[in-house]
Amino acid sequence: MKRRPLGTTGLQVSELSFGAAPLGNVYGTVDAATGEAAVRAALDLGINLFDAAPFYGLTAAESALGRALRGVDRDDYLLTTKVGRYGERDFDFSADRVTRSVDESLARLGTDRIDVIQCHDVEFGDLRRIADETVPALHALRDAGKVRFVGVTGYTLPALAWLVDRGGIDTVMTYCEYTLQDRRLALFKDRFPASLNASPLGMGALSGRGAPSWHPAPPDVLRACDEAAAYCRSRGADLAKLALQFAVATADQAGAATTVVGSADPANVARNVSWIADPIDPELLAGVESILAGVRDVGWTSGLPENQRP
Repeated sequence: MKRRPLGTTGLQVSELSFGAAPLGNVYGTVDAATGEAAVRAALDLGINLFDAAPFYGLTAAESALGRALRGVDRDDYLLTTKVGRYGERDFDFSADRVTRSVDESLARLGTDRIDVIQCHDVEFGDLRRIADETVPALHALRDAGKVRFVGVTGYTLPALAWLVDRGGIDTVMTYCEYTLQDRRLALFKDRFPASLNASPLGMGALSGRGAPSWHPAPPDVLRACDEAAAYCRSRGADLAKLALQFAVATADQAGAATTVVGSADPANVARNVSWIADPIDPELLAGVESILAGVRDVGWTSGLPENQRP
């Protein structure tokens, strides 16, 4: 699998990364052996970056990932995890809590270092506190050798950019912001030091199966995605495949070093890798882009607090 530089960190990351949230039973119960097989399949297929968080499965994902990676040479993979979010409404970006959080994550992951530690969903926190307190605390952990680089994650691009502008940030992870339907991450290509693009299927809106009932996108966006899925089926194609192909093949347009996709099934991991190896059908892409044109770059802010706007 192709590897790309992660900004100026010196890290080389696989163009497709492994999102570990499903290992924490976030999307349904996962058999431990199956989850471990998914991690090993990812390694065998050339994926070298594994992304987790204490929030995923309330620490279960980190623990499962740590067990799956036991015995694997630590230099053969990269680990990213997060601090600051510990439950649906449990956020704590204080220096004391994030310092303890890193030690807890190291224990669950069974390692002595985290390659990129990330402030999780920063738009739900006090951005000034994150800049003035959280990031310096993570720099102290970097100086102690527990983490190598410091990043931020979230949905709201202006909030992420505000933090980047204040310095000390090596990477940015955002989700649903570089997809077939929404490509606003590309507008920040020159502002972010290194980007990781998560949820290229738009949290299921571009899965071809229809979005989950809780999806926050406006109804017109979801209708257009459903229409695009039906169009793909009429041509014997899969919208999910096209969406993943597009995100990976055009990642450079958004400055994204890697595309993060969650999975806890070895067959799905192998399928995703095979999908991105296939060339994009230009006629299929043109048809889907035409259908989505009316909702292009339409995002959502439902449920986000006012302090997301710095």
